[in-house]
Amino acid sequence: MNKLKSTLLSLVAAAAVAGCSDPGSDREMDRFIDGLMKKMTVEEKIGQMNLIAIDGSVMTGPVTESATGEKIVSGEVGALLNVMVPEKIRDLQELVVTKSRLGIPLLFGMDVIHGYNTVFPMPIGLSATWNMASVEEVARISAVEATAQGVNWTFSPMVDLSYDARWGRVAEGAGEDPYLASEIARAYVRGYQGDLSRNDNLLACVKHFALYGAPEAGRDYNLVDMGRMRMYNEYFLPYKAAVEEGAATVMSAFNEVEGVPAAANKWLLDDVLRKQWGFDGFVVSDWDAVREITVHGIGDLKEVSVRALDAGLDMDMASQGFAKTALESLGEGRITEKQIDRACRRVLEAKYKLGLFADPYKYNDLKRLETDILTPEHRAAARRIAAESFVLLKNRENTLPLARKGVVAVVGPFADNRPNQLGSWAFGGDIEAPTTVLEGLREATKGRAEVVYAMGCNITDDPEYERVLASWGRALARDKRSDAELMREALAAARRADVVVAVMGEAAEMSGEGASRTELGMPAVQQRLLGELKKLGKPIVLVLFSGRPMTLVEENDKYDAILYAWFPGTEGGPAVADVLFGDAEPGGRLTMSFPRSVGQVPIHYNGRQTGRPAPADGSITRYVSGYVDESHLPLYPFGYGLTYTTFEYGDVILGSAEMSPGGTVEASVEVTNTGSRPGTEVVQLYLRDPVASVTRPLKELKGFEKIRLEPGETKTVTFTIDSGMLEYYDNSLERVLEPGAFDVMIGPNSAETKSATFTLLK
Repeated sequence: MNKLKSTLLSLVAAAAVAGCSDPGSDREMDRFIDGLMKKMTVEEKIGQMNLIAIDGSVMTGPVTESATGEKIVSGEVGALLNVMVPEKIRDLQELVVTKSRLGIPLLFGMDVIHGYNTVFPMPIGLSATWNMASVEEVARISAVEATAQGVNWTFSPMVDLSYDARWGRVAEGAGEDPYLASEIARAYVRGYQGDLSRNDNLLACVKHFALYGAPEAGRDYNLVDMGRMRMYNEYFLPYKAAVEEGAATVMSAFNEVEGVPAAANKWLLDDVLRKQWGFDGFVVSDWDAVREITVHGIGDLKEVSVRALDAGLDMDMASQGFAKTALESLGEGRITEKQIDRACRRVLEAKYKLGLFADPYKYNDLKRLETDILTPEHRAAARRIAAESFVLLKNRENTLPLARKGVVAVVGPFADNRPNQLGSWAFGGDIEAPTTVLEGLREATKGRAEVVYAMGCNITDDPEYERVLASWGRALARDKRSDAELMREALAAARRADVVVAVMGEAAEMSGEGASRTELGMPAVQQRLLGELKKLGKPIVLVLFSGRPMTLVEENDKYDAILYAWFPGTEGGPAVADVLFGDAEPGGRLTMSFPRSVGQVPIHYNGRQTGRPAPADGSITRYVSGYVDESHLPLYPFGYGLTYTTFEYGDVILGSAEMSPGGTVEASVEVTNTGSRPGTEVVQLYLRDPVASVTRPLKELKGFEKIRLEPGETKTVTFTIDSGMLEYYDNSLERVLEPGAFDVMIGPNSAETKSATFTLLK
């Protein structure tokens, strides 16, 4: 190592990176980065703003002989993504430290979305736990496993709100509610980042800023058109919460905002994110988003790169717009070195806070591969949290839990399908690691009941659809037997059985990025199999895998029990068995409204009143804001989920009928377990401002508490309502608190609440 590199590393080691929350360390960081940047050429500064994916030669040969290696040595790269071999990450870091002029360490980014090796439920399922401790635990374990393999930056959490289940990426989000999504965003950031002095935490990246979850027609990457009042009162809130929690990085979105693509939107990236919210980390584009601005019709690569840098974008992912054009634009006076310095400094500060200057190999301890990956503790957590995420949608005459006796027929294309359990965005997961539902049920009933199995049908009977769905070179599992033969086998198994467990729903490839759908029901071949099984007269338990709300009107009418298991991850099979046999309870509550028909979407609980509201009971009539062929109400409302017991709510009791500005009012309710089993309930608090200067939502979630009660036990749940919960942004984007009456609603979901009213005084 040359003298300059040795000096740089020793300077940072002396800066006590572990104490970066201390103001003194901030001064040390500034001093160090000032000194480093004085030594950097403009080209090296631009290099820090460049995030690239590795080329194939890195994985097949020595890194020094690859095109990526050449760029690293010449200082043209600040970060890499999608390097999944720990030894290669170590080699690449060593290459930059020992061979490049200044030895500035690299960031290694990866989409660590719902676990790394140990895969947890998809984020939409994880959100259904309504348990911030579980969300934080998943992020924490994800960070431990990813960092053990050299990853020090995750492109997560995705906090985009969405009201439209056609959009495939609802699987990666936290649902439709701004308050709940904000709490989940905070939990993810805490779990990922924690104390950055450790080698098992990593940088979080909040995405996609902003409004990505509201594309027209539910089509991924599509136009978003939204007024600012809605942005500030709804869609912005989870991003802001993550920034307040200390998220180190933010990813700009693909979509445009008010006619300007997000990656080059100065109002969004500078005015809102930095000036209004005080974000001091760096902003990275989404994959190739800078180049894609040219497709929007804004200009050529040089022009859009100038606009992106001016807007406040600090790092370009994949398109290399800065790397290819910034030096020329600087010479033409279209950008300034001050702008380049600003972006470069933000990237260097992130590396400093991670401790990479003090120890470039901090995340390259290969011994951790033997101790921190897929551990029994991690798998146990995955099993417990998966069960907590499952939502029991229906349970006619207490069909569930099942008894361990007799014959259980397990059918369906996902009953014994390992890869599908992982869902999308599970790059680090071993597709052979999951325990399937079939295996989980057999283990759970060993020596006590007989489990018979038949696949019953393929995922879909449309080969062209399967071809479109195949991603990353992975085709959908398909049995080459005819539909009739598969069905005969399933019916024969079901005739022997006392109960049928049908494991069906969506393939993992039917949800996620680039997987928008116009229909939200189960594939027709699965529906046909269910229809034939129904004719046998046996109890049918439907276990559904999915990454989004589906339309289940017919299923709700016909079948005895429906358990929504999302894509449950590595331990999904045992978790399903735990819940079906009552060893664990289904702990989930919906975080998105389930439509009756795709024609209802976008649908959400917190809409506004119109001048001609549809009947509250969902009945159909004309000349109101509804439909003439279907109820306007969802099939299952936001917050809904059954348990294996029943709960009774008392009246809402207010501590005072009035609140002074700056004061509080307590709202209490007694909840009693009226069933015969212990159970967990999510008590939900909603507020409404019925008369305001602008129209306000019919109700807004403002608090929740998860409680566990023994049979016959009663607990009083108390929420403290403060004036901040009553504030909102008016149509001048002023944060206002308006006096008057406020409705307080408490219940088990957004549709079943009891209410009381207090008055906010002037």
